[in-house]
Amino acid sequence: MKSQKEVVVIDAVRSAIGKSGRKGMEKGGQLCQASAQDFLAGILRGLLDRVHSRSSKFDEKEIENVIIGCLSQIGEQGANIARIASLLAGIPNEAAACTVNQYCNAGLKAIHIATHEIMAGDGDVFVCGGVEIMSHYNMMSDIQVAMDAKYPVRLSSRLAEGGLSVPQGLCAEIISENQKHTREDLERFGRWSMQKAVQAERKGWHAENIIPFEFTWDGVTRKVEKDEVLRVKAVDDPEGYLQDLMALSTPFKEKGLVSAGNSSQIVDGAGAVLLMSADKAEALGLEPLCKIVSCAVAGGEPVPMLLAPIPAARKALQRAGKTIDDVDIIEPNEAFASPLLQFADELGYDRFDPRVNPTGGAIALGHPIGASGVIYFGEMAHHLKRTKGRAGLQMICGGGGVGIATVVEAV
Repeated sequence: MKSQKEVVVIDAVRSAIGKSGRKGMEKGGQLCQASAQDFLAGILRGLLDRVHSRSSKFDEKEIENVIIGCLSQIGEQGANIARIASLLAGIPNEAAACTVNQYCNAGLKAIHIATHEIMAGDGDVFVCGGVEIMSHYNMMSDIQVAMDAKYPVRLSSRLAEGGLSVPQGLCAEIISENQKHTREDLERFGRWSMQKAVQAERKGWHAENIIPFEFTWDGVTRKVEKDEVLRVKAVDDPEGYLQDLMALSTPFKEKGLVSAGNSSQIVDGAGAVLLMSADKAEALGLEPLCKIVSCAVAGGEPVPMLLAPIPAARKALQRAGKTIDDVDIIEPNEAFASPLLQFADELGYDRFDPRVNPTGGAIALGHPIGASGVIYFGEMAHHLKRTKGRAGLQMICGGGGVGIATVVEAV
């Protein structure tokens, strides 16, 4: 019987983040005209090139699988984009590839799948990643495209009748109403996220792990290497920025609390992570960023759907033999500020605990659905190494009431 192997994180990279072009491609951000296939391939290639620069012994033919998170698997994000991008990136044919969809959990789920396979002894080297060009495909586009094409789509009437399907923004409103949040509670959290992201960018932390991506569209070559979603006013004029947020509309509910300022940005982005067994990393002379010690998923109420990370985090901490006080980074995905406040209250840490998303979260940097789990996993892993921390906890909510969490430790 095979003994369980230790799983380590060798490197993690991401793209620069682009503003969404959903309101018109001609007004879109820096990535809105890119092909998701070429985009993901470029990030995968950049990851592997960085590893080659650290070890001449690293052989890509030892990659067992390329596992990619992606929500909208249509258009150029369809047809198993993991395999297409893997081949475009020059990864040897011998490596398999699969694409994972677990809503916003998808990228971290890709990491979990690889972790479990390494632990089981079913391979030593895995590439994980995530991609989402949200400029091209709205959430639920896979259903809408089929309907527009007149395919025989038969949605269950029970989705609406049973209260199983409510927009996430409205779910965030329900949480705030139940928890008696104020508008200022949410906007202050949104400002805090932006402040941390801007400060991290100014310190050069983001640039350290961004893979530049170059592409040509309509005869013009573009090089994308810097996030375009940050708002420096949050740092340079914090009170003025807060007043700007307080003046935003609340689109999900008249006189509501949830605004664009306390919700994740709709963006384009990709990320990639290389996982290995600890034995393989040692043989190749590769120093890990951290090791993965536990994984967990959990379901929750489909409405308000955003709170399942709470039981997932509790499971992951318990499996790692830790409490919330044992971790130095808490990395909850900032889909909306309102569930983040409840995460803090229920898991037992301060709402503005400095351990929370220290380099900024999705309210500031954006939430490219299938890629977010990988991007913010990388932010956590690098910051744990940077600050010589002991452990980190990542958790993400997802559509339909699913949550996911993982705990990493320093090595």
